[in-house]
Amino acid sequence: MECLVDLGWSGTSTTEVARRAGVSRGAQQHHYPTKMVLVAAALEHLLEAQRLAYETAFANLPPERRNVSGALDLLWDVFRGRPARALTELAVAARTDDELRPLCRDLNERILQVILDVFERLFPETRLHADAVPTMLRSVFAMFVGLSIQNALDDDADGHQAAVLRQLKDVARMIVPQPETP
Repeated sequence: MECLVDLGWSGTSTTEVARRAGVSRGAQQHHYPTKMVLVAAALEHLLEAQRLAYETAFANLPPERRNVSGALDLLWDVFRGRPARALTELAVAARTDDELRPLCRDLNERILQVILDVFERLFPETRLHADAVPTMLRSVFAMFVGLSIQNALDDDADGHQAAVLRQLKDVARMIVPQPETP
C-alpha cells in the first residue's frame, strides 16, 4: 500500500515491494507470483485492518462522542489516511486497466458491505426504511471518496470539506437517533 501511495499503480512493482518489505525477491515470488496476487492479498489485509482500527477507535471515543457524528468524524479520518489514498490510486488506475478493474469493483463492494455491517452494528435504530440504508451509505461512501480526492489536493485549505462534513452530520443526526447506551 505504501508503494501505491508513494509511486502510483504504474510505479509499483513486486521488486520494489520486496525491497521495502525487506524480503528476497524469491520469497516474494513464492508467496505472491504476480503483482495482481500481491495487491489482492494486501487489499484483504488492509480491509480487515481498517475495519478493526475503525471499530476500536469508535469504542475508545468518550461516551458522549459515540454517536453518528463521532462515527462520521472517524470515517473521515479513515478516508484522509494513506491506506485510502492507496485505494484511490487503484480505483483511478482501474479505469484503464482491464485486469485491475474487476479487483477494484469487488473491493468497492466489499468496502461498502463492511461500512454497512459496522453501521448496522453501531446504529441498529434509524429513521430510514431498512431498504434505504444501503443506498444512503453508498451515497456517503461516494461523497467521502470525492472529498478525499479534494483533500489530497488542498488539505481543506479553504474549509470546504469541513463544511460538507458538518452538513452531513446535521442530516445524519436527524436520521440516526442518539444511542441511549453507547
